[in-house]
Amino acid sequence: MRRIDELEAQFARHPTLPREAVLKADLLRTGICFDERALIHADDGEGASVREHQPKSYFIFSFDMVRQQQLDETQKWHAPEEIALTGGRWNLQRTIVSTRLNPSSPYRVAPRDGALWLHDGEEPLAEVGLHDLPPYYRAKLPDGRPVAEITPTIEWGYLLYLTVFRVCQYFGAHEECQFCDINNNYRQQIQEGRPYTGVKSVADILAALEAVDASGSESLAYTITGGSVTSTLQGKNEVEFYSQYVEAIESRFPGRWISKVVTQAWPVADVKRLKAAGAQIYHPNYEIWDAGLFPKICPGKDRYVGRDEWIRRIVDAAEVFGPAYVIPNFVAGIEMAQPHGYTEVEEAIRSTAEGLEFFMSKGITPRFTTWCPEPMTPLGDANPEGAPLEYHLRLLETYRDTLHAYRLAPPPGYGEPGPGKAVFSVSPFMDVLAPISADAAAV
Repeated sequence: MRRIDELEAQFARHPTLPREAVLKADLLRTGICFDERALIHADDGEGASVREHQPKSYFIFSFDMVRQQQLDETQKWHAPEEIALTGGRWNLQRTIVSTRLNPSSPYRVAPRDGALWLHDGEEPLAEVGLHDLPPYYRAKLPDGRPVAEITPTIEWGYLLYLTVFRVCQYFGAHEECQFCDINNNYRQQIQEGRPYTGVKSVADILAALEAVDASGSESLAYTITGGSVTSTLQGKNEVEFYSQYVEAIESRFPGRWISKVVTQAWPVADVKRLKAAGAQIYHPNYEIWDAGLFPKICPGKDRYVGRDEWIRRIVDAAEVFGPAYVIPNFVAGIEMAQPHGYTEVEEAIRSTAEGLEFFMSKGITPRFTTWCPEPMTPLGDANPEGAPLEYHLRLLETYRDTLHAYRLAPPPGYGEPGPGKAVFSVSPFMDVLAPISADAAAV
């Protein structure tokens, strides 16, 4: 079946979902490929040149469906971080989608009538825009490393993504989360010769942010994150290691950006330390709700913390940050990953809905990323097609309806919600939401 036909069928089956969100969900689960002509164009006769746009930074994971060695040189080095879809067959409002490379994808970006278009085979679907290269991407640190490698921007310029530790101390088959390629991605990026700092120093971050700030960047938030620290890193435990960056940034740039931190779920005393350092939003990601699947999919997290304790810490953190500012992520689709996951969409949604009900009933609003079945991970290798589109669309409906049922606002720190406004690029959840009215919030 052509993707167009499948999309049209899903539009009819899910009429309350914006068409922008349906297409975005399918692009994130299947990936995109780029014709060379989409990224290289002929100049004034001196030969080919690269279109100047913001390239994919591999800011923490690969978010690709093939290994780097399976990509041609043009896509490997010049694929965009994100694309913006507009107009076309369904008159789409601007829709920001993270680039997940897949040479076998049915979705292809190629030139057409002087512009770039997303195609299903030869059928044009929507016009494609690329984000301009941010001015600070041309800057370098004193040692020659690109500033963009230290502080890449995503979400169409909204968020600075500061991965300060590019590997994880959950290591090997018996500890690594089974969907996560952070360690393997680090190794392949180093092997390909991409500038890729393993541990970014506080001095690196501050120097890079100086360049960002001086460039007039319109970024509004930053995220501090990286792999889990189960023992120590540079003589510091996880709380000490990650808190030092927030303290330094907020001391040098007080209130310049919304400050967000993604780490493990910490005990209350550690959460208080993080808030005192200046963090405004805390993301203790729980990955998957199901009690039986959690230890199989997140064995390291289960061994070191445990599912029940992880959830308890999320709830306790709401007493420190306030419920709206504790936003744990889950990876949408791994519930259906074989050999352990659900085989029926209805059962998978029922499980995840239970988790949404649990957290939202306490005022905590999770968010989710759409699972990318990356190779070099056990679940990606075993499930190269990811979860069905029907699952992702049912999840969007369930998430939206549960949020509304509890009169909760969209999570803060993600920009505006709604079609044409949302910038969160690795999931359509913000594309389906609308701001809650003042009357509803008062109920």
